[in-house]
Amino acid sequence: MSHAGDFVLTLFHAATNAHILHLQTRNYAAHVALGEFYEALPGLADRLAEAIQGAELELLKFPIDYFAPADSPLEELEQLKDYVDQERSAVSTRSEIQNIIDEIADLIDSTLYKLKFLS
Repeated sequence: MSHAGDFVLTLFHAATNAHILHLQTRNYAAHVALGEFYEALPGLADRLAEAIQGAELELLKFPIDYFAPADSPLEELEQLKDYVDQERSAVSTRSEIQNIIDEIADLIDSTLYKLKFLS
């Protein structure tokens, strides 16, 4: 279950990193897109953690590592997309868990769209 803890903590860190990048951008559209992202992601990550813990009947173990934001919002979201795509199957094969991860992937994809084409 430690992989699930790594995954959830990566999502919480991504929200923090998006918040930092939101405060540093000079682009209004990116500012808004990142604001929407960092407000939505923690709730989804919390739902995911609770669902995993409920399905497995075991508390997640979280690492202590933190990684600073990427150099740009687009790079941050692209790296997160790659991570979620690559690691999601190792978190759980249960459909209800994968459905929440699908919601997270959808949020990442829509934010990438906004960063790439609207800012």
